[in-house]
Amino acid sequence: MSDARPTLVFLIMEDWFFASHFWERGLAAQKAGWRVVLVSRRNQAAREIEASGIEFYAAALDRKRLNPFKELAFSLWLAQLYRQLQPDVVHHIALKPIIFGGIAAWLARVPSVVNAPVGLGFVYSSSKPLARLLKPLVTLALRVTMTPKNGVAIFENPDDLAAMVEGGMVHQARASLIRGAGVDINLFVPAPEPEGPIRIALAARMIREKGIPDFVAAARLLRGQAEFWLAGAPDLANPNPLTQAELKAWEAEGVIKWLGPVKDMAGLLRQVHIFTLPSIYREGLPKAVLEAMAAGLPVVATNIPGCREAVIDNETGFLVPPRDPTALAEALGKLIADPGLRARLGAAGRKRVLENFSDEIVCQKTLAIYDALRTNRL
Repeated sequence: MSDARPTLVFLIMEDWFFASHFWERGLAAQKAGWRVVLVSRRNQAAREIEASGIEFYAAALDRKRLNPFKELAFSLWLAQLYRQLQPDVVHHIALKPIIFGGIAAWLARVPSVVNAPVGLGFVYSSSKPLARLLKPLVTLALRVTMTPKNGVAIFENPDDLAAMVEGGMVHQARASLIRGAGVDINLFVPAPEPEGPIRIALAARMIREKGIPDFVAAARLLRGQAEFWLAGAPDLANPNPLTQAELKAWEAEGVIKWLGPVKDMAGLLRQVHIFTLPSIYREGLPKAVLEAMAAGLPVVATNIPGCREAVIDNETGFLVPPRDPTALAEALGKLIADPGLRARLGAAGRKRVLENFSDEIVCQKTLAIYDALRTNRL
């Protein structure tokens, strides 16, 4: 018996990223009557995702792979899968899925396409030779695939939207702004400050672009004034990862405490007083920052696209220049010294999340786009 429900397919590189950033939208679509399918690399989250009723198709996706022939072969495989699934809407997440998913969607004549860059990442932020080599090729591919006539591009911050419109990769009329991945405001709630020494947390993938070396340098400058916690695992598929050896060396030096991957982020945030994300490259809209704000913590972040969409300087936290450990240490030092300031900025951050970044807001806006595409109103 055929399934009468409309079909929504997500294409994403890693199942764990779907679990952390898009699962709520998948569940909301399911609740609204969609058949929801995830196509991704099978990793640690696949079993839980399948248990929620979302169909899962394992795909040979590889973030490090640069072989164009293998990528084209993947697009042909994906086009065959799209013909089998007969989706009403496909939602491609991140640059590689947008490009190669776009080819597959065109070949399979998928009716509607949603593309979500979720930040411009390594190619548009790094000055490394590989990034400079790839940038013109990726730009050309995005001009073809980002906003087809039957599609829309969703951006998490206005800086990325403007950059892609100006670069000719996106048509303004086919672009939409939905800020962030949403936060569970009932899970991430303010709690009394923990007793003991001031603790400052940075939770992210352990890659250099998250500003982790600057965090360590700031910790050295503030040695003895607070504890500095790092939460997250090395991401060896990233072009610029930190190694376990580096992280353990900093821990052995006594400058930071490395917690490794932390599944209970709400529990971690209840144990700390301040959150920071000193990224040195563009973010989409960092979910960890929004979760910390929802939990009533003041946040120190860098003044870059994505971070400045979340944190309002001197209102919900502080914005500092990227690659400036001294400025980072100064901002953190103000918060270490002033519990009243921490409370005021943290309360304002919680209010900002409630008004702009909750799961409910993000899911409603995303589902409205799916419905408008399916009924030819976009």
